[in-house]
Parts: sequence; structure tokens; C-alpha cells
Amino acid sequence: MSAAHQRRIIIGDVHGHYDGLMILLEAIAPGAADEVYFLGDLIDRGPQSAQVVDFVKQSPYYCLLGNHEQMLLDVLNKRASNQIRQAWLYSGGYETLSSYKTATIPRDHIEWLQTLPTHLDLGDIWLAHAGLDPRLPLEQQSVEQFCWVRQEFHSMKQPFFEDKLIIVGHTITFTLPGVRPGELAQGQGWLDIDTGAYHPRSGWLTAVDINNQIVYQVDVYDKLVRTLPLSEAAIRINPAQVLARL
Repeated sequence: MSAAHQRRIIIGDVHGHYDGLMILLEAIAPGAADEVYFLGDLIDRGPQSAQVVDFVKQSPYYCLLGNHEQMLLDVLNKRASNQIRQAWLYSGGYETLSSYKTATIPRDHIEWLQTLPTHLDLGDIWLAHAGLDPRLPLEQQSVEQFCWVRQEFHSMKQPFFEDKLIIVGHTITFTLPGVRPGELAQGQGWLDIDTGAYHPRSGWLTAVDINNQIVYQVDVYDKLVRTLPLSEAAIRINPAQVLARL
């Protein structure tokens, strides 16, 4: 496959929906020359986190650290407080533990999660789970920003990078002003593709072929698959409307 036909596929928050992910990948049909990137939050909330982690771990695909993986790693820290443990369990951790036959997460899964990067710079695009804080220099930012930031990022009035599009998940798009379930959100230098696969109001799991500007989606509940141009799928966000919610 020539460079002109190589695809870079970015996949939003899967949240344990292995069956939906398999349907999505079947629709995309990645080739050997294609690059596939997961934006994190493979786990929690959905029923098959163990299967999702096992699949991505063994695949040739790239994956970022999400806030849910970070919560799990925090819980595994022997010094983690009971409050931290309960926060993870009630944020989907119970479902993750249930997806493992013995309710014990294998050491190889944990070690793999510990290797996940917080962000990736692909030249013209920059990937992170949640985004970044536009008020801070990049070198001063950490997992707290890359995995957790929300309003500060979505309310940016100008792009953080002059020559890079930031692609993120983390914040379900329909929670942003003017965006309906299943639609992507686009702001000043950023694109949010977390369409809420686990959420009963949505169910859409999204992938974007950024080279060809094509969006692939599967509804994880009724298994409906659709493909549409990015220009039709993404809704422009007014930073002032995000700021009004702060």
C-alpha cells in the first residue's frame, strides 16, 4: 500500500465493549500498512474489559493511557486509600473485575497498562486521552492534564498547536453544547471522538480515518454500522458556550 493510501485510524473510548469493537474493526478492515491508535479507556463500564485489553495488547495497534486505566493503576498501588478504590469501582471497576474469570487482573495485563503513553505526536496530529491545559506549557503537563482535563481544553479560544490537530476522547461529545448523541465535536484545533459507547443515550463507538476524513461508527447495542464524511459527522463548538458552563 502506498503512502498516499495508508490510513491512520483513531478509535475512541471502547469501555469494555469488545463485541462492538470487533464489528467496528470489521467495517474498517485495517490493512498491514494502516496504523491504528486507541485513545485510552479500553476498560470499565462495559461488560468485556478483559477481552478488550487482551485483544489490544496482542495487536500491532497503538494505545494511550486513559483516566480509567490510570484509576485502576492507582487502585493497585498498595498505598491507595479506600476512597480511591471506591471511586474506581463505582466508575465501572466492578464491571472490569467481573470480566476477568477469577476477578483478578493478570500481571501481564497490569504490566502492559503501565507502559501506555499519555500522548503521541504524529506530526500533523497529536493524540491524548483527554487533551491538555492551554494555560500551561506542554512540558509542565502530566497525566493529570492528559487524562483528566475537560472544560479548560474544550473552551480554548485558539489552537494550542499551529500545525497539529489534537484528537481526544474522554468527554462524551453530546455533553458539549449543540452536539447530539453520535456526533463528533470540533473546536479550536481539536476533535473529540468519544461518542459515548457505554452510555444508554448513545451507544455509538467511533473511529476516524484521519487521512481520508472518514468516520466509522457502530452502535454497540443494536450493532448498526455507519460510515460518513468527517465534515458531516463533526459539530463545531463555540468556546464561549463551553465557558458559560464553567
